[in-house]
Amino acid sequence: MKTIKKLTFALALVLMAFAAQAQKKIIKQDVTYTDANGTNLIGYLAYPEGAKNNPAVLVVHEWWGLNDYVKMRADQLAELGYVAMAVDMYGDRAQADNPQLASELSGKIYADPTLLKARFDAGLAKVKTLDFVNKDKVAAMGYCFGGSVVINAAKLGADVDGVVSFHGNLAGAPADKDLLKAKVLVLHGKDDQFVSAEEISTFRTGMDGIQADYEFIEYDNATHAFTNPNSTATGEKFSIPIAYNEKADKASWKEMKGFFKELFK
Repeated sequence: MKTIKKLTFALALVLMAFAAQAQKKIIKQDVTYTDANGTNLIGYLAYPEGAKNNPAVLVVHEWWGLNDYVKMRADQLAELGYVAMAVDMYGDRAQADNPQLASELSGKIYADPTLLKARFDAGLAKVKTLDFVNKDKVAAMGYCFGGSVVINAAKLGADVDGVVSFHGNLAGAPADKDLLKAKVLVLHGKDDQFVSAEEISTFRTGMDGIQADYEFIEYDNATHAFTNPNSTATGEKFSIPIAYNEKADKASWKEMKGFFKELFK
């Protein structure tokens, strides 16, 4: 009898493990859409199989473009139960393999707030067309260039519940209480040489001035691009001050998870 009970218990554990594994199956696919100007955009969608009325998170890429790194982050969000859409800010999923081209592509967006908002809103509109998305629970997050995009989109009135910036640039649109409705989480590396102390001060002063709902968290010994495992090698290749920091990466991801859990409760 004891043997039978042990076998039954063991079988139950196996079935539970199998069920858990089945729940983790992630659907991954490209998705095409256009912005208000008719520009062809190619995003990447990841979501749990069987998703129904799930919160959605837009993910905005680094200045390199929509590559495997941002797809990986979208997959991780899907594993947490979100519908994740990596948006294409450049059009036709253009990507850069060197800083010069990356600067050219991102510079066009940085220089034109109207274009930034149009590209962001196009992705937002697309994810809201999905019948398995809870259209009342949508947020956004971004890395480096993408961090700047989500913060500025929010400042310009994007209809999202909250945004998270990982080592993003902080310059751009001024804080406006009539436009900024989203909660903001900034996850910043203290050793980030791309974001000046003046830029941080201006950002925080502006947000404080309108009593914005935001949090600014800094990580010791963390540079620009501290969440990307490839950044150390990339930094060495192109002689730019970026590097991976595993501790800061894990800590910032934990902060993001808590932020979204609270946001979507």
